[in-house]
This record gives sequence, structure tokens and C-alpha cells, in this order.
Amino acid sequence: MKKSNFVALVMGTVSGVFFALGMCMAMLPEWNAFRPGVIMGCFGLLIALMTVIVWRKMEQKEPVRITSRVLLTAAVAIVGALGLGVGMCMTMVWGNLVPGILIGLVGIIVLLMLIPICKGLKQQ
Repeated sequence: MKKSNFVALVMGTVSGVFFALGMCMAMLPEWNAFRPGVIMGCFGLLIALMTVIVWRKMEQKEPVRITSRVLLTAAVAIVGALGLGVGMCMTMVWGNLVPGILIGLVGIIVLLMLIPICKGLKQQ
């Protein structure tokens, strides 16, 4: 394993743990730790951003350029993930089975749209 991949693996794992724990702290009322949870979740996101920067620098790649395509890809990913998450919450937490399944399927379809956006379609 290359050193850059190992560093990215460790930093990504640490950022995921901080983000997940922060979201648990923020979303579980029994813990009564909303504000510290949001802070910890933001810290996890910051480490994730640093992971991308450090990995790209170690691989001697150019920094990510913010273009309209990158913004479109990020927007589609966010909308799809939120749709899938809302559908899951509606089904499992709020007890709205049919609308939750439909919204979750729409979220999955939006996430599947990322494949042609990122990779493109090729004529064969």
C-alpha cells in the first residue's frame, strides 16, 4: 500500500468517526448534546476536507478546480442523498411506508444520475 493511500485511509476513518459521533450526539435527544454534536460533526467534515487536500498533494495532483460541472455534481449528490435519507426516515421512524418508499426510490434514481454525470456515456 502506498503511503498516500494509507494516510488517506487513516484520516478518512478518523473523519468518519468524528462525523458519525457528532451526528449521533446531535440527533439523539437522550444524549442532550446537540451543540457539541454539531461542533464535532463539523470537525469531522473539516478533517475529511483536509484528507482530500493532503492526499492530492501526496499524489502530486492538481488542486480541485471549482467549475460548474463540479457544482452540478455536488448538488445532484446532495439532493439524492437527502432524498434517500428522508425516504428512510419516513419509512422507519415516522411510519409513512408508501410515501417513504417512493421518496427513497426517487433519491436512489437521483444518485444513479451521478454515474453519467461523472463518467459520461460512451457510444459503442
